[in-house]
This record gives sequence, C-alpha cells and structure tokens, in this order.
Amino acid sequence: MKVVQKYDLQQRLVKFSSSIILNINTLKKSFASEHLAKQLIRSTTSAALNYGEAQGAESKRDFIHKMKICLKELRESQVNLQILKESELIQDLDSFENIIKECKELVAIFTSSIKTSNTKK
Repeated sequence: MKVVQKYDLQQRLVKFSSSIILNINTLKKSFASEHLAKQLIRSTTSAALNYGEAQGAESKRDFIHKMKICLKELRESQVNLQILKESELIQDLDSFENIIKECKELVAIFTSSIKTSNTKK
C-alpha cells in the first residue's frame, strides 16, 4: 500500500522563507543588495506568517482576505527577486533560480486558491 503524504502549504512557505534567509548572504555586498535583502526577508516571512493566520480565520471572508495578503507578499518577493537578478546582485544564481521558481509556483497556488475560495458558496 502506497502512503500518500498530505500537501502542507504552511511547511512549503516556511521552507521558502528559510531558503531566503539561508541564501541571502550570498548576494554581492552593496547598499542596494542590503536594502533589497531586508525587504525580501520581510515579505517572504510575512507570507508564511499570514498563512498561519489564515488557517485560524474567523470566516470565509477573513480567510480570503488573509490569503490575499499572502499573495501580495509573495508577488512583492517575486519582483524583488527579479530586481536582484536583473541588477546582477546574485552571486550564486543556481540557488536563487530554485528560489525564484518556488516563488512563482507559490504565487500560482495562492492565485488559484483565492479564485477557488471566491467561487465556493
């Protein structure tokens, strides 16, 4: 019998935030990278923390609102990563390519989840 593992979005968000924290010191040292790094840590961890709040939402409307905050923070993270890449501030591009891919997937998951939640009665 094959064991099916439960998909854990909270754990995925925690791992995403952790990967940012663990790789942030590989950026080239500059005023810009320091500014963007701090903001990236804030936005990625905010997405994870707000998802935790969404799990305890008091209503469907509250849940959707909190999920939209998560999506907003993930989109901010996505743009931040694009700026870092375009500005050539990433030294270890391979590590960050995986992070960029994960961020894109998380944005898609939250976009879909919000759409689904809005259509359910």
